[in-house]
Amino acid sequence: MPRNLKLTLAYDGSPFHGWQVQPGLPTIQGLLSAAIGRITCEKVVPQGSGRTDAGVHALAQTASFSTESTIPTENLIKALNSHLPPEIRVLHVEEVVPGFHARHSVTAKTYRYRILRAPICSPFLVRLVCHHPYPLDEIAMLRAAAALVGEHDFTSFAAVDPERAREGEPLDNVRTIFSSSCTRQDDELIYEVRGNGFLHHMVRNIVGTLLLVGKGTLTPDDIPALLAAKNRSANPGATAPASGLYLVSVEY
Repeated sequence: MPRNLKLTLAYDGSPFHGWQVQPGLPTIQGLLSAAIGRITCEKVVPQGSGRTDAGVHALAQTASFSTESTIPTENLIKALNSHLPPEIRVLHVEEVVPGFHARHSVTAKTYRYRILRAPICSPFLVRLVCHHPYPLDEIAMLRAAAALVGEHDFTSFAAVDPERAREGEPLDNVRTIFSSSCTRQDDELIYEVRGNGFLHHMVRNIVGTLLLVGKGTLTPDDIPALLAAKNRSANPGATAPASGLYLVSVEY
């Protein structure tokens, strides 16, 4: 009987074209699939908890796949890491119940966005943060972030996702945000958000909107109206760079 395996991965997304397989381009899913194939001699496409964009990082992305292989999980970790580039590491492998699916079984996710506030960005950080050395009202940004907590239609904070339409998913943009906050950690302003699901570019669009609040272009009191508009064109916030975004954890 096939085993259903759950993988936990960390990766620096900078060299890759996102999670999802794309012909002729290096992606996390594509490289992981190839590594599994070399080890088990099976053609497997591991399903991730979500499709991180090009340049987005993960501290604990999850993926699942079925296999006939009897390789012990601890040995599979070592074998996979020996076939993956150093920017991708498998941290944990466990056998799960047959009905488990890395994407469909998710109950919550946490994302983190790093904004470097220092005057100069080290070349060793440039791929890992969004550099914004200009004045920001961080207290106003904290208030605006808190206004996103609760169940809302996040259409005003979502990019069109062609994959959802292609796969025939219902275009329901209502999501529940459990926590949303900004904190200062040394030279970085950290935005962290936990919710039951996220739309295409949603976190990066939230950050772009928070930056406008920090600049004074918007106020925290504008957030409810933006949510109520249910229209991305009603939100002037730009999509923040992928370099600062991290998938922190996935809950089941």
